[in-house]
Amino acid sequence: MAAAEDELLLPRLPELFETSKQLLDELEISTEPTGSRIIQDKVFKGLDLLKKAAEMSQLDLFSQNEDLEEIASTDLKYLMVPALQGAFAIKQVNPSKRLDHLQWAREHFLNYLTQCQHYHVAEFELPKTKTNSAENNTANSSMAYPSIVAMASQRQAKTERYKQKKEVEHRLSALKSAMESGQADDEHVREYYLLHLRRWIGISLEEIESIDQEIKILREKDSTKEASTSQSSRQDRPPMKPFVLTRNMAQAKVFGTGYPSLASMTVNDWYEQHRKFGALPDQGIAKTTSGKGRSS
Repeated sequence: MAAAEDELLLPRLPELFETSKQLLDELEISTEPTGSRIIQDKVFKGLDLLKKAAEMSQLDLFSQNEDLEEIASTDLKYLMVPALQGAFAIKQVNPSKRLDHLQWAREHFLNYLTQCQHYHVAEFELPKTKTNSAENNTANSSMAYPSIVAMASQRQAKTERYKQKKEVEHRLSALKSAMESGQADDEHVREYYLLHLRRWIGISLEEIESIDQEIKILREKDSTKEASTSQSSRQDRPPMKPFVLTRNMAQAKVFGTGYPSLASMTVNDWYEQHRKFGALPDQGIAKTTSGKGRSS
C-alpha cells in the first residue's frame, strides 16, 4: 500500500474504533429497552463502523507471520475489532433473524479467540467446534463418570476466569487515569491494551457459552413447533362418512337399494380412497425383502 494511502487510512482507523467503542460503552450502561429505536440505531451504527475498521486493519496492519512483540503498542487495540463486532451482533433483536445473528456473533467471537491464541495473548482453550462438540457429547453420554469430570472441569474454568477477570479489571482501573491524562509511557500503554485483550478473551468465552445455549433452545423450539404443525395437519383431515363395503359393483347396487341412507363402496374403491389419504396399514412401513422373516 502506498504511503499516501497510509496517511489517509490510518487517521480514520482510530476514529472508527474509538467511536464504536464509545457506542458499545453507552449500550452497556443504557436503561433503554434493547429493542428500542435508540438502542438499535446505535447497534447498526456500531456494526457499520466496525465493518470499515475491520477492512482497514486487515489491509496490512497485522500479519500472521509476526509475533505479538512486533505489533506496535498503539495498534494492539485493533485486535479487539472482531470481539466488538460480536458484542454488537448479539444486541440485534429481530426475532426472525435471531439464529442468524447468534451464529454470526459466535463466528466473530471465535475469530477473535483464534487470533489471540495465535499471538499467545493468554493461555486458554478454544471452544469446541459443532462437530467436535457433538462427538464429545456422544462419547460422554455413554458413561456418567466422564460427564461429571467435564462438569467439574467447566466449573473450575469458570472460577479461574472470574478470578482473572477481577484481577484484570483492578489493574485496568489503576492504569486508566494515566492513559486518560496522556502521561503513560509505552510500557504502560502496552500493558493497558494487553489487559483489554485478555478481558475480551474472558467475555468472548462467556458469550459463546451463552450463544450455544440459546441456539440449542431455539432449535428445540423450532423442532417442537414443526412436530405440532405436523400433528395438527393430521388431525385436520376430514373424517370419512359411513358406508357399506361390498365385493363388487353388483353388490353395491343391491346394498345401495337396501340401505338408502348409507353410501356403498367396492373394495377397490375403499382401497383407492385410503391410499390417497395415506391411511393404509402398510403405508410408511418399509417392505422386507422376499424370503426374510419366513421359515423355510
